[in-house]
Amino acid sequence: MNSAQEIWDRVLAILGETMTPTTLSTWFEEAEPVALAEDRFILCIPVPFKRDVVKDRYLPDIKKALYDLFSADLEAVIISREEKERYARQQSEAQRFFPGTENYTFERFVVGNSNKFAHAAAQAVATMPGQTYNPLFIYGESGLGKTHLLYAIAREIHNTHPDWKIIYVRGDAFTNELITSIQKRENEAFRAKYRSADVFLMDDVQFIAGRDSTQEEMFHTFNALYEEKKQIVFTSDRPPKEMLRLEDRLKTRFEWGLLADIVPPDYETRVAIIKNKAIRMGIELPEEVLTYVAENITSNVRQIEGTVNKMLAYRDLMNSDINISTVIRVVRDILKDTSDILPTAEVIIEEVGKFYDIEESALRGHGRTKETNKARQIAIFLTRQLTKLSLAEIGKEFGDRDHSTILHSISRIEKLCKEDPETEEIVKDIKANINARYG
Repeated sequence: MNSAQEIWDRVLAILGETMTPTTLSTWFEEAEPVALAEDRFILCIPVPFKRDVVKDRYLPDIKKALYDLFSADLEAVIISREEKERYARQQSEAQRFFPGTENYTFERFVVGNSNKFAHAAAQAVATMPGQTYNPLFIYGESGLGKTHLLYAIAREIHNTHPDWKIIYVRGDAFTNELITSIQKRENEAFRAKYRSADVFLMDDVQFIAGRDSTQEEMFHTFNALYEEKKQIVFTSDRPPKEMLRLEDRLKTRFEWGLLADIVPPDYETRVAIIKNKAIRMGIELPEEVLTYVAENITSNVRQIEGTVNKMLAYRDLMNSDINISTVIRVVRDILKDTSDILPTAEVIIEEVGKFYDIEESALRGHGRTKETNKARQIAIFLTRQLTKLSLAEIGKEFGDRDHSTILHSISRIEKLCKEDPETEEIVKDIKANINARYG
């Protein structure tokens, strides 16, 4: 049941249990299923007289059939041919604005106790951009919906202010773009791009911490936008006060507006997320399946959605019903996948190199500048921590270094992480970048 047509066919079958074939053909023969969008099933009936009759007489029957299919209350919307064409144009426009983010709307964000405050703040910002809660700073662990809220804000503002310039960028991408602009001597174009934004959205702002030039640009970009009452929204995996390598002047500015945290969803919210995702994909989930997924996938919304996607794949590829034995296998696979996928030494070296702006060959080589040496030791430490490579294998990855050199690097970074909060934060940030490659 992946398409609106398949859903409508099932609805007609349910209606046929209580209605005569003549009734079905008379009133529903011209009906055209349009979409299952948000919590609405959209049906086009082009003949005005029949459309009015269906609305007045048969709408409750359609809604009941949808409830029987999905165990959830869905709205049934009956539209005209003109409204269908308008809806198609709107969907086309939505796909042109930040392509690939069409599903990241406020309507599709499942609200619970864990994210209610952040959701309300995001909606307030989208309704009155630049006038309240500026900047808005949303923080929480990965996979809980921060990026979803950023795109929802962007989409809502775009709908009401289609001519506004809305910019979305990740913290690390902002840094990389700045480096490129400096190399090409295009600093002014870089500044003009970001300081002319009507809405500035930065995801994972924690990645600018400790980068002097990036923080300098951010400071002036922030001031320029704030003074012009342009809306600014940041997301991060931690609040500003916990970004130890972030300049105090930026910490202060990030805290000028409103801080809103998101925590892992509670049981009820997890059930709602699973139901919401299943409905949008046209999947019928028995109650025991909902319960099992909600009880076993507890910390990450992305994992919950991945579980539903995998259940759909099992059903379609294996031609198998979704039952409790299927979902147990899927949940085990999901949990196994997330725990068993290990990064390679190559990925770790690449991410350390990107973080320090040092060539990978230098990290693998024998250069002994202070920064290169520390970056290499961090790469060795993370390779030992995140992979199953032996000390000898790690030594080969780093220019055939001997056993004692590898052990020294590991012990030095372990010691620094305990004694120096800045080193601990650097290791945490690099590890987050590595993990994001496998998210």
